[in-house]
Parts: sequence; C-alpha cells; structure tokens
Amino acid sequence: MLLQKKLVSCMKFIDEVTITVASGHGGAGSKSFRRESMTPRGGPDGGDGGRGGHLILKVAQNVNSLVDYRNRKRYAAQNGQAGASKNCTGAFGEDLVLVVPPGTLVKTLEGETLVDMTGIEEFVLLRGGRGGKGNTFFATSVNQAPEHAQPGEEGEELEVIFELKLIADVGIIGFPNAGKSTLISRISAAKPKIADYPFTTLTPNLGVVKAAEFKSFVVADIPGLVKGAHQGIGLGIQFLRHIERTRLFVHLIDISGMGSGDPIKDYEDINYELKMYDETNKDKEGFFPLGERPQLVVFSKIDSVPDSSLKKLISEFKNKTGVSPHPISAVTGKGIEALLFEIGKYVFTNDQEKGVQP
Repeated sequence: MLLQKKLVSCMKFIDEVTITVASGHGGAGSKSFRRESMTPRGGPDGGDGGRGGHLILKVAQNVNSLVDYRNRKRYAAQNGQAGASKNCTGAFGEDLVLVVPPGTLVKTLEGETLVDMTGIEEFVLLRGGRGGKGNTFFATSVNQAPEHAQPGEEGEELEVIFELKLIADVGIIGFPNAGKSTLISRISAAKPKIADYPFTTLTPNLGVVKAAEFKSFVVADIPGLVKGAHQGIGLGIQFLRHIERTRLFVHLIDISGMGSGDPIKDYEDINYELKMYDETNKDKEGFFPLGERPQLVVFSKIDSVPDSSLKKLISEFKNKTGVSPHPISAVTGKGIEALLFEIGKYVFTNDQEKGVQP
C-alpha cells in the first residue's frame, strides 16, 4: 500500500491537458429615462454595460506541472454587469488569471500554436466582450428620447491544449538505471527518487547547476526511454518533448554490467529512439531534430569496473563509433568536474558550428 501511495504521488506530474476557456460577455446597456418630480421630460439616463472579464495566462516560476487543470475542464471569466439608470455604468467583469509553468505551449485542437509562454510573464489569451451602450449615448438634437440600447458583446470561447515543455539547457538521456537521477542529484540541489529498479523516475527532474559566479545552467533528466519506446514500450516517448528545447544531450551509458553489458548497443538503441521521434515530429513547425543535437557520451558507474576494463571499453567504443566517452562516477565524484567543464563549453558558447541552438 505504501509503494502504491508513492507511485500515485509521482504520477501527479501532468504535462498536457485539454480545456475550454472563455472570456466574459459584455453587460447590456440600459434603456432608462429620468423620472423625477417637477421634471416631466428628464430625457434618457441609461448607462453603458460593463466590459466582460479577460482570460489571462500568467507564468509562475514555482509551478512545474499542469496538474491543477486535470479535473476541471472549463474556465470562464466573469461577465460584465448591465448598465443602470442615472447614467450608471455596469461593473467590469473580473478577469480570470490561469497560472501556468514556464515553457507552456497553448495550442488549438488542430495543432496551431497560439502562444508559447517561454520568456513571457503574462498574456491575454481571450479578451472580454465590450459593454453595450445605454440609450443616453444615442441621444441627439433630433432624437432626444432614444428607445434603444445596445446588448453587450459576447465574449470568446475556445477549446485549447496546454502542453508543457520544460525549459532546460541540458537533457540527460539514457536507459533506466544508467545513473541519470544520481548524476543530477550530484551536480545540483535536485533530490530525485533513486532506486535500483527500472522506471524509478516517473517524471522529468530539473536541476540548476552553478558553473561559475553569475553563471548557471538547467539540466533535466528524461525518464522511461527504452528500446522500442517509439512503439509504446515502457513509458513510451511522451517525455521526450521536454528535451526539444535543450541545446545539449548528456548521454549516460551504464558500464557496470547491471545493464545490457554492451555500451555500443545501448548507445545505438537510444539514438534510434531519438531518430524515430524525429520522424514522427519532422513536419512540426520549428522542430529541430533531436538526432542532430550535440551529445556528450558519458560512461557512468566507472567505480564498479577495474581500470584495465574501463580503458578497453573506452578504446572499443571510440574505434566503433568515433566518439570518445567521458568516464564518471556520480557516487565517488570522479570525472564530474571535467564533465561539467565540457558541458559549460557548449552551454556558454554561441558557436553555431558546434550545433548549439540559441
């Protein structure tokens, strides 16, 4: 029962919801005439209706999931109030502010992006309807007692998809138990759940790494990526969207023998899953293929193998792939500083020849 409760808690990370949003209707204008003693022809005094409330999106840095929108499917701003006699204008409808995490995409059901809440603090998604004019507005020298007033303008309503893409500079990829969570806990203040069984991590973890004074970068580890993920095996590839915005991949390969025991095959299998993800998303506007991002390949858990075996594994890997892996142990800290230096060279440079995305 305890394990089940922990699992439910982890699964509260929600990165996509479909909801209906609406702005408020404008209030109707008033058709009214002064009725006072000793003033038999007081003239029109109908006030205007109030504007309907806007539907506003606001980014909160301390929010990292869309879980708050899981159970409720419609959100509407308040309608404006109708105008009244004595030229009283109706109250404006109260704006409705929906708080979202940074990096949230708002899309139509057809896939059109309405707004990307990256680098934006607040955005008016739907504007409230205008209030109708009261009959006072229509009084002229010719028509001194207008009998009509405007109805309020209707608000807007739209069914939208909120899709969260975490904003990170570096994405840590690799098979389950390759040491992704251990690494992110070693280099940042993040405290992800760590255990020695598959799919310990059920949600992406974010960590901020301080590289130097006034310099830092954000890393994200991506869970559940296994061979056949593009076909729905394991946790599937639903979390790969969270590394679409990263500039660099740190590809962890477990050489302790607890995994497949074949670093080259692990390397090729993960890159094949990235390729399949690219194939699925190649027609998306602005999509930059994951398979074309720069990678730092890392041999993890080197504390569990003899130095002679490690040298042999590195030599064989380099000969067959052309890539020199960085050996590290997140447990002992060996190789961590050198790895962070290499990551920093990618993150803090604008050298487009290295494939780093701005």
